[in-house]
Amino acid sequence: MASLKFKCGIFTVFIASLIILSCANTDDEANFKVEQGYALGTTYTIKYEVKDDTVSLKPQIEAVFDTVNASMSTYLPTSDISAINRGDSTLVVDAYFQEVYLKAKEVYRNTQGFFDPTIGALINAWGFGPEMALDHMEQHEVDSLLEFTGFDKVFMSDDKRIIKKNKNIYLDFNALAKGYTIDLIGRMFDENGVENYLIEVGGEILTKGNSKKTSKVKNWVVAIDSPMQDKDQRVLIAKVQLEDKAMATSGNYRKFRVDEKTGEHYVHIINPLTGYPQKSNVLSVSVVANTCMEADAYATALMVMPLDKAKELLKNTPTIDAYIISADKDGDLVEYKTKGFQELLLD
Repeated sequence: MASLKFKCGIFTVFIASLIILSCANTDDEANFKVEQGYALGTTYTIKYEVKDDTVSLKPQIEAVFDTVNASMSTYLPTSDISAINRGDSTLVVDAYFQEVYLKAKEVYRNTQGFFDPTIGALINAWGFGPEMALDHMEQHEVDSLLEFTGFDKVFMSDDKRIIKKNKNIYLDFNALAKGYTIDLIGRMFDENGVENYLIEVGGEILTKGNSKKTSKVKNWVVAIDSPMQDKDQRVLIAKVQLEDKAMATSGNYRKFRVDEKTGEHYVHIINPLTGYPQKSNVLSVSVVANTCMEADAYATALMVMPLDKAKELLKNTPTIDAYIISADKDGDLVEYKTKGFQELLLD
Protein backbone atom coordinates (compact mmCIF):
# COMPACT_ATOMS: atom_id res chain seq x y z
CA MET A 1 0.00 0.00 0.00
CA ALA A 2 1.25 3.46 -0.87
CA SER A 3 1.91 5.59 2.19
CA LEU A 4 1.64 8.96 0.53
CA LYS A 5 0.58 12.13 2.23
CA PHE A 6 -2.42 14.30 1.64
CA LYS A 7 -0.92 17.15 3.64
CA CYS A 8 -3.56 19.64 4.69
CA GLY A 9 -1.25 22.60 5.09
CA ILE A 10 -2.36 26.10 5.78
CA PHE A 11 -5.43 26.00 3.55
CA THR A 12 -7.27 23.51 5.70
CA VAL A 13 -5.44 24.63 8.82
CA PHE A 14 -5.17 21.92 11.49
CA ILE A 15 -7.64 19.07 11.41
CA ALA A 16 -9.44 18.90 14.71
CA SER A 17 -9.47 15.52 16.31
CA LEU A 18 -12.70 13.74 17.11
CA ILE A 19 -13.25 11.07 19.72
CA ILE A 20 -15.59 8.17 19.08
CA LEU A 21 -17.53 7.98 22.33
CA SER A 22 -20.02 5.21 21.69
CA CYS A 23 -21.77 2.91 19.31
CA ALA A 24 -23.81 1.23 22.00
CA ASN A 25 -24.18 -2.43 21.16
CA THR A 26 -27.60 -3.74 22.13
CA ASP A 27 -27.35 -7.19 20.54
CA ASP A 28 -24.86 -9.82 21.69
CA GLU A 29 -24.85 -11.32 18.21
CA ALA A 30 -23.49 -8.17 16.60
CA ASN A 31 -19.78 -8.32 15.78
CA PHE A 32 -17.68 -5.28 15.01
CA LYS A 33 -14.34 -5.34 13.29
CA VAL A 34 -11.89 -2.53 13.97
CA GLU A 35 -9.28 -1.64 11.36
CA GLN A 36 -6.58 0.90 12.16
CA GLY A 37 -3.62 2.20 10.22
CA TYR A 38 -1.92 5.11 8.51
CA ALA A 39 -2.94 6.57 5.14
CA LEU A 40 -3.15 9.94 3.38
CA GLY A 41 -0.64 11.37 5.83
CA THR A 42 -2.77 10.62 8.87
CA THR A 43 -4.24 7.81 10.98
CA TYR A 44 -7.53 6.02 10.52
CA THR A 45 -9.90 3.98 12.66
CA ILE A 46 -12.73 2.11 10.97
CA LYS A 47 -15.40 0.12 12.80
CA TYR A 48 -17.85 -2.03 10.87
CA GLU A 49 -20.27 -4.83 11.57
CA VAL A 50 -19.36 -8.29 10.28
CA LYS A 51 -21.14 -11.64 10.36
CA ASP A 52 -18.20 -13.32 12.08
CA ASP A 53 -14.64 -12.58 13.18
CA THR A 54 -13.12 -14.21 10.13
CA VAL A 55 -14.39 -11.45 7.85
CA SER A 56 -12.01 -8.58 7.11
CA LEU A 57 -12.38 -5.88 4.49
CA LYS A 58 -9.03 -4.26 5.21
CA PRO A 59 -7.59 -5.18 1.77
CA GLN A 60 -10.53 -3.42 0.12
CA ILE A 61 -10.05 -0.42 2.42
CA GLU A 62 -6.39 -0.14 1.48
CA ALA A 63 -7.30 -0.50 -2.20
CA VAL A 64 -9.48 2.61 -1.88
CA PHE A 65 -6.59 4.58 -0.38
CA ASP A 66 -4.33 3.45 -3.23
CA THR A 67 -6.91 4.40 -5.84
CA VAL A 68 -7.29 7.94 -4.51
CA ASN A 69 -3.53 8.35 -4.16
CA ALA A 70 -2.98 7.29 -7.76
CA SER A 71 -5.52 9.82 -8.95
CA MET A 72 -5.15 12.85 -6.67
CA SER A 73 -2.07 12.77 -4.41
CA THR A 74 0.18 15.78 -4.98
CA TYR A 75 2.88 13.85 -3.11
CA LEU A 76 2.93 11.04 -5.69
CA PRO A 77 4.84 12.06 -8.85
CA THR A 78 3.05 9.42 -10.91
CA SER A 79 -0.48 10.50 -9.92
CA ASP A 80 -2.86 12.03 -12.43
CA ILE A 81 -2.97 15.34 -10.61
CA SER A 82 0.84 15.54 -10.56
CA ALA A 83 0.91 14.99 -14.32
CA ILE A 84 -1.69 17.72 -14.79
CA ASN A 85 0.30 20.06 -12.56
CA ARG A 86 3.33 19.43 -14.78
CA GLY A 87 1.28 20.61 -17.74
CA ASP A 88 -0.07 17.39 -19.24
CA SER A 89 -3.33 18.34 -21.01
CA THR A 90 -3.68 15.01 -22.85
CA LEU A 91 -4.45 12.88 -19.80
CA VAL A 92 -8.04 11.64 -19.54
CA VAL A 93 -8.90 11.69 -15.86
CA ASP A 94 -10.67 8.81 -14.16
CA ALA A 95 -14.19 8.83 -12.72
CA TYR A 96 -12.87 9.55 -9.21
CA PHE A 97 -11.02 12.66 -10.35
CA GLN A 98 -14.09 13.81 -12.28
CA GLU A 99 -16.36 13.49 -9.24
CA VAL A 100 -14.01 15.47 -7.00
CA TYR A 101 -13.45 18.09 -9.70
CA LEU A 102 -17.19 18.69 -10.12
CA LYS A 103 -17.79 18.98 -6.36
CA ALA A 104 -14.82 21.34 -6.02
CA LYS A 105 -16.22 23.52 -8.80
CA GLU A 106 -19.62 23.58 -7.08
CA VAL A 107 -18.18 24.63 -3.72
CA TYR A 108 -15.86 27.16 -5.39
CA ARG A 109 -18.84 28.88 -6.98
CA ASN A 110 -21.05 28.63 -3.90
CA THR A 111 -18.36 30.20 -1.66
CA GLN A 112 -17.51 32.93 -4.20
CA GLY A 113 -13.93 31.74 -4.50
CA PHE A 114 -13.07 31.32 -0.83
CA PHE A 115 -12.73 27.59 -1.52
CA ASP A 116 -10.18 27.28 -4.31
CA PRO A 117 -8.27 24.11 -5.33
CA THR A 118 -5.82 26.22 -7.37
CA ILE A 119 -4.35 27.68 -4.21
CA GLY A 120 -1.67 24.98 -4.33
CA ALA A 121 1.02 27.33 -5.67
CA LEU A 122 0.41 29.72 -2.78
CA ILE A 123 0.43 26.86 -0.29
CA ASN A 124 3.81 25.79 -1.65
CA ALA A 125 5.19 29.34 -1.66
CA TRP A 126 4.21 29.92 1.96
CA GLY A 127 5.85 26.64 2.96
CA PHE A 128 2.88 24.35 3.52
CA GLY A 129 3.03 22.05 0.50
CA PRO A 130 5.32 19.50 -1.16
CA GLU A 131 7.27 22.11 -3.15
CA MET A 132 10.09 24.37 -1.95
CA ALA A 133 8.91 27.48 -0.08
CA LEU A 134 9.86 30.99 -1.13
CA ASP A 135 11.79 33.16 1.31
CA HIS A 136 10.42 36.54 2.40
CA MET A 137 7.38 36.73 0.14
CA GLU A 138 7.00 40.19 -1.37
CA GLN A 139 3.91 41.78 -2.93
CA HIS A 140 5.11 41.25 -6.49
CA GLU A 141 5.69 37.56 -5.80
CA VAL A 142 2.20 37.19 -4.36
CA ASP A 143 0.75 39.04 -7.36
CA SER A 144 2.57 36.75 -9.77
CA LEU A 145 1.18 33.67 -8.01
CA LEU A 146 -2.34 35.12 -8.10
CA GLU A 147 -2.08 35.24 -11.89
CA PHE A 148 -2.38 31.47 -11.93
CA THR A 149 -4.73 31.15 -8.98
CA GLY A 150 -8.46 30.83 -9.55
CA PHE A 151 -10.51 27.72 -10.27
CA ASP A 152 -12.39 29.61 -12.97
CA LYS A 153 -9.18 29.28 -15.02
CA VAL A 154 -9.47 25.49 -15.07
CA PHE A 155 -11.89 23.48 -17.23
CA MET A 156 -12.78 19.86 -17.91
CA SER A 157 -13.28 19.10 -21.59
CA ASP A 158 -16.02 16.90 -23.00
CA ASP A 159 -13.51 14.06 -23.33
CA LYS A 160 -12.54 14.47 -19.64
CA ARG A 161 -9.19 16.21 -20.00
CA ILE A 162 -8.20 19.03 -17.64
CA ILE A 163 -7.46 22.28 -19.45
CA LYS A 164 -5.66 25.13 -17.63
CA LYS A 165 -5.53 28.71 -18.90
CA ASN A 166 -2.07 29.00 -17.43
CA LYS A 167 0.32 26.04 -17.41
CA ASN A 168 1.61 27.11 -13.97
CA ILE A 169 -1.75 26.57 -12.29
CA TYR A 170 -1.24 24.03 -9.51
CA LEU A 171 -4.27 21.94 -8.57
CA ASP A 172 -4.61 20.66 -5.02
CA PHE A 173 -7.70 18.65 -4.03
CA ASN A 174 -6.44 17.87 -0.55
CA ALA A 175 -9.19 19.95 1.04
CA LEU A 176 -11.86 17.49 -0.06
CA ALA A 177 -10.05 14.34 -1.27
CA LYS A 178 -9.83 12.86 2.23
CA GLY A 179 -13.57 13.24 2.71
CA TYR A 180 -14.11 11.71 -0.72
CA THR A 181 -11.92 8.75 0.21
CA ILE A 182 -14.09 8.16 3.27
CA ASP A 183 -17.19 8.23 1.06
CA LEU A 184 -15.61 5.65 -1.27
CA ILE A 185 -14.91 3.33 1.67
CA GLY A 186 -18.54 3.76 2.71
CA ARG A 187 -19.69 2.82 -0.79
CA MET A 188 -17.46 -0.23 -0.68
CA PHE A 189 -19.06 -1.27 2.62
CA ASP A 190 -22.53 -0.76 1.15
CA GLU A 191 -21.64 -2.95 -1.83
CA ASN A 192 -20.46 -5.64 0.58
CA GLY A 193 -23.67 -5.54 2.59
CA VAL A 194 -22.24 -3.81 5.67
CA GLU A 195 -25.19 -2.13 7.36
CA ASN A 196 -23.46 -0.44 10.31
CA TYR A 197 -20.13 1.34 10.29
CA LEU A 198 -18.11 4.35 11.37
CA ILE A 199 -15.21 5.45 9.17
CA GLU A 200 -12.75 7.94 10.70
CA VAL A 201 -9.74 9.24 8.82
CA GLY A 202 -7.76 12.11 10.33
CA GLY A 203 -10.73 13.28 12.39
CA GLU A 204 -13.27 13.20 9.57
CA ILE A 205 -16.16 10.78 9.90
CA LEU A 206 -18.87 8.96 7.97
CA THR A 207 -21.46 6.86 9.77
CA LYS A 208 -24.17 4.41 8.87
CA GLY A 209 -26.58 2.64 11.18
CA ASN A 210 -28.79 4.05 13.91
CA SER A 211 -31.32 2.99 16.50
CA LYS A 212 -34.25 3.84 14.24
CA LYS A 213 -33.16 1.26 11.66
CA THR A 214 -31.53 -1.49 13.67
CA SER A 215 -31.62 -2.92 17.16
CA LYS A 216 -27.90 -3.68 16.99
CA VAL A 217 -26.43 -0.19 17.11
CA LYS A 218 -27.38 3.03 18.81
CA ASN A 219 -26.55 6.28 17.06
CA TRP A 220 -22.83 6.91 16.71
CA VAL A 221 -21.62 9.59 19.12
CA VAL A 222 -18.42 11.59 18.63
CA ALA A 223 -16.90 14.45 20.59
CA ILE A 224 -15.25 17.64 19.38
CA ASP A 225 -12.14 19.05 21.06
CA SER A 226 -12.19 22.54 22.47
CA PRO A 227 -9.84 24.82 20.51
CA MET A 228 -8.87 26.65 23.71
CA GLN A 229 -6.59 24.18 25.45
CA ASP A 230 -2.95 23.53 26.13
CA LYS A 231 -1.07 20.82 24.25
CA ASP A 232 -1.12 18.52 27.26
CA GLN A 233 -4.87 18.87 27.77
CA ARG A 234 -7.84 17.12 26.21
CA VAL A 235 -10.93 19.25 26.72
CA LEU A 236 -14.17 18.30 24.95
CA ILE A 237 -16.55 21.03 23.93
CA ALA A 238 -19.42 19.10 22.35
CA LYS A 239 -20.88 15.64 21.79
CA VAL A 240 -22.55 15.00 18.47
CA GLN A 241 -24.95 12.18 17.61
CA LEU A 242 -24.71 11.16 13.96
CA GLU A 243 -27.34 9.23 12.04
CA ASP A 244 -26.21 8.17 8.56
CA LYS A 245 -24.24 11.41 8.28
CA ALA A 246 -20.72 12.66 7.73
CA MET A 247 -18.85 15.24 9.77
CA ALA A 248 -15.60 17.09 9.13
CA THR A 249 -13.91 19.54 11.46
CA SER A 250 -11.23 22.09 10.67
CA GLY A 251 -9.63 24.14 13.39
CA ASN A 252 -6.51 25.63 14.88
CA TYR A 253 -6.47 23.14 17.72
CA ARG A 254 -3.78 24.05 20.24
CA LYS A 255 -2.25 26.44 17.73
CA PHE A 256 -3.33 30.06 17.74
CA ARG A 257 -1.72 33.45 18.21
CA VAL A 258 -2.67 36.33 20.48
CA ASP A 259 -2.25 39.83 19.07
CA GLU A 260 -0.23 41.72 21.70
CA LYS A 261 -1.87 45.03 20.82
CA THR A 262 -5.52 44.00 20.64
CA GLY A 263 -5.56 40.79 22.64
CA GLU A 264 -7.49 39.08 19.85
CA HIS A 265 -6.86 35.44 18.98
CA TYR A 266 -5.85 34.66 15.42
CA VAL A 267 -4.92 31.73 13.25
CA HIS A 268 -3.12 32.12 9.96
CA ILE A 269 -4.96 30.89 6.90
CA ILE A 270 -4.42 31.76 3.26
CA ASN A 271 -7.05 33.93 1.65
CA PRO A 272 -7.20 32.69 -1.97
CA LEU A 273 -8.54 36.06 -3.06
CA THR A 274 -5.57 38.06 -1.70
CA GLY A 275 -2.86 35.40 -1.67
CA TYR A 276 -1.81 36.29 1.86
CA PRO A 277 -2.23 34.55 5.21
CA GLN A 278 -5.31 36.14 6.71
CA LYS A 279 -5.99 36.85 10.34
CA SER A 280 -9.13 35.18 11.60
CA ASN A 281 -10.73 34.76 14.98
CA VAL A 282 -12.57 31.63 13.81
CA LEU A 283 -11.03 28.81 15.81
CA SER A 284 -13.00 25.77 14.73
CA VAL A 285 -15.63 24.76 12.20
CA SER A 286 -17.52 21.45 12.24
CA VAL A 287 -19.76 20.62 9.29
CA VAL A 288 -22.34 17.85 8.99
CA ALA A 289 -23.51 16.73 5.55
CA ASN A 290 -24.74 13.67 3.72
CA THR A 291 -21.28 13.03 2.25
CA CYS A 292 -17.89 13.47 3.84
CA MET A 293 -16.52 15.14 0.70
CA GLU A 294 -19.08 17.92 1.02
CA ALA A 295 -18.50 18.25 4.78
CA ASP A 296 -14.73 18.33 4.20
CA ALA A 297 -14.90 21.03 1.52
CA TYR A 298 -17.26 23.31 3.42
CA ALA A 299 -15.37 22.94 6.71
CA THR A 300 -12.33 24.25 4.85
CA ALA A 301 -14.23 27.07 3.17
CA LEU A 302 -15.92 28.23 6.37
CA MET A 303 -12.55 28.47 8.13
CA VAL A 304 -11.31 30.80 5.40
CA MET A 305 -14.41 32.97 5.06
CA PRO A 306 -15.14 35.98 7.26
CA LEU A 307 -17.65 35.03 9.93
CA ASP A 308 -20.47 37.14 8.50
CA LYS A 309 -20.05 35.59 5.06
CA ALA A 310 -19.88 32.12 6.63
CA LYS A 311 -23.23 32.67 8.34
CA GLU A 312 -24.77 33.91 5.11
CA LEU A 313 -23.47 30.87 3.24
CA LEU A 314 -24.98 28.52 5.81
CA LYS A 315 -28.38 30.18 5.53
CA ASN A 316 -28.31 29.67 1.77
CA THR A 317 -26.93 26.10 1.74
CA PRO A 318 -29.55 23.69 3.12
CA THR A 319 -27.42 20.58 2.47
CA ILE A 320 -25.01 21.37 5.32
CA ASP A 321 -25.16 22.25 9.01
CA ALA A 322 -22.31 23.75 10.98
CA TYR A 323 -20.94 24.63 14.40
CA ILE A 324 -18.50 27.56 14.40
CA ILE A 325 -16.37 28.53 17.38
CA SER A 326 -14.64 31.91 17.38
CA ALA A 327 -12.85 34.01 19.98
CA ASP A 328 -13.67 37.62 20.83
CA LYS A 329 -11.09 40.25 21.72
CA ASP A 330 -11.20 39.15 25.37
CA GLY A 331 -10.39 35.57 24.44
CA ASP A 332 -13.86 34.28 25.26
CA LEU A 333 -15.41 31.64 23.04
CA VAL A 334 -18.36 32.61 20.87
CA GLU A 335 -20.47 29.86 19.36
CA TYR A 336 -22.66 29.85 16.27
CA LYS A 337 -24.74 26.78 15.44
CA THR A 338 -27.24 26.17 12.70
CA LYS A 339 -30.59 24.79 13.83
CA GLY A 340 -29.79 21.43 12.26
CA PHE A 341 -26.49 21.11 14.09
CA GLN A 342 -28.05 22.14 17.39
CA GLU A 343 -30.45 19.21 17.08
CA LEU A 344 -27.50 16.79 16.84
CA LEU A 345 -25.83 17.95 20.06
CA LEU A 346 -26.15 15.90 23.24
CA ASP A 347 -26.27 17.40 26.71
